[in-house]
Amino acid sequence: MDTPLPDWPDYGLADDQRPALRKALAAGKPAVLATIAALGDGGPRPVGTQMVFAEGVVSGFLSGGCVEGDVAGHARACLADGAPRRLVYGQGSPWPDIRLLCGARIEILLERVPPDDAAAAGLFRLMDARRPALWVSDGERRACGEAIEPWHGALVRRHDPVWRLAVIGGDPTALAIAQLGAQSGFETTLVRPRGPAAPPPLTGVAYRRDDPAAALTAIGLDGWTAVAVCSHDLETDHAALLTALPSAAPYVGLLGARKRLAERLALLRRDGISETDLKKLRAPIGLDLGGKAPWEVAVAAVGEVIGLRASFETRS
Repeated sequence: MDTPLPDWPDYGLADDQRPALRKALAAGKPAVLATIAALGDGGPRPVGTQMVFAEGVVSGFLSGGCVEGDVAGHARACLADGAPRRLVYGQGSPWPDIRLLCGARIEILLERVPPDDAAAAGLFRLMDARRPALWVSDGERRACGEAIEPWHGALVRRHDPVWRLAVIGGDPTALAIAQLGAQSGFETTLVRPRGPAAPPPLTGVAYRRDDPAAALTAIGLDGWTAVAVCSHDLETDHAALLTALPSAAPYVGLLGARKRLAERLALLRRDGISETDLKKLRAPIGLDLGGKAPWEVAVAAVGEVIGLRASFETRS
């Protein structure tokens, strides 16, 4: 924390700061968690957005480059003395030379988290169990659990399980969806039944070769999982849909021609898929962006899942 922030802010590409906080605390040293506690007149990042600062660790971004350097300096001081801080930028700020071009007011809570922090341990435990977690803190006192009664002056930050993306297929479009999904922060698995023994050359993408039902069951289709079915094989697609549609997964997309959709829906009904579960199916997959090249379809499909995820977070 004694060095300036890097010239290129790749530290801000990860939105979920739980892994960075875990990495920092696992080194046996404290970390500073910075959380947007309040906003006025909008702002580029929502309330609850976080950054982590520790020795050798900087992760996240709060405003798109307006305040991160200054926050890093306050984080160094917080690491040194352990005292929490509430920083204000924009209207009412004691640092008028730090100007927010968006015109917003940002209030940020800084808190030092020790390596043996009980709230952090609870946060990681719930993350591993894929359970929602409430992080409640005023900087001095904090707690984390599935149900926590907040106290006056405390910030409440809800953490949902990391979203998963299961992609069925092995052609360039499936590869593009899987790669973009991983880059977008999804725990991504490519499923190619009877595929090559060697995994695909994709960064951050897990690989399975078993049949769709077994693979999807092993991955786990909970309420934070999306399934993209795009194998171009009717039997494989059908088997995947029979498993995915009745599950808790809120998103199931199917790649394929619109003119064949009625036929495919009839087969699903024949094999017991209810009308309620069929309403979950997004077919053809993805937002209607007009493109059909692999990366264009990937942007459309992953964008559709991100939109659904954002609607869940808004309701939370």
